[in-house]
Amino acid sequence: MSDVTQILAAVRAGDDAAADRLFELVYAELRQVAAQKMSRESPGHTLQPTALVHEAWLRLGADAQPHWQNRAHFFAAAAEAMRRILVDRARRKQAQRRGEGAEHVELDGLQLAGPLDDEQLLALNDALERFAALDAPKAKLVKLRYFVGLTTEQAAQVLDVSEPTAKRWWAYAKAWLYREVHSPGR
Repeated sequence: MSDVTQILAAVRAGDDAAADRLFELVYAELRQVAAQKMSRESPGHTLQPTALVHEAWLRLGADAQPHWQNRAHFFAAAAEAMRRILVDRARRKQAQRRGEGAEHVELDGLQLAGPLDDEQLLALNDALERFAALDAPKAKLVKLRYFVGLTTEQAAQVLDVSEPTAKRWWAYAKAWLYREVHSPGR
């Protein structure tokens, strides 16, 4: 049982100091994930990895942590919180610039070398939400791989599926999202 899982069990048992220990234990890993996500942001962004981690921690419940089932459950929730923060930020920025034409996302699979601008991030998020309504497990894989930066092997472990299954899901999800983002009228 990992240290994170043990601390999560202490949180469930009502240990008031466990949330602080959890934050100390996962902070470096969350900050690394946030830095990776921020590197994909367009130049001139104002949100820093540390701020993204702290905002995600607050959205996850801060000192009043919910009852996480295990490490995988916690990191999946952290991935979702970071994704929502970035999407909310992009929506706010876009709302300030109403009237500009939306651009299509140029995806060569979802692993991008360059940054996404706000319109591209919103287009990807909208497509991902539609995908989640159709196939939640594969959408969760995309969130873990793209927004958290997990490898296929790590994401497979979090989702409790085999690595070959995760690879098949990833190939399918990339193709589905690419088609959605590039379909006329979307």
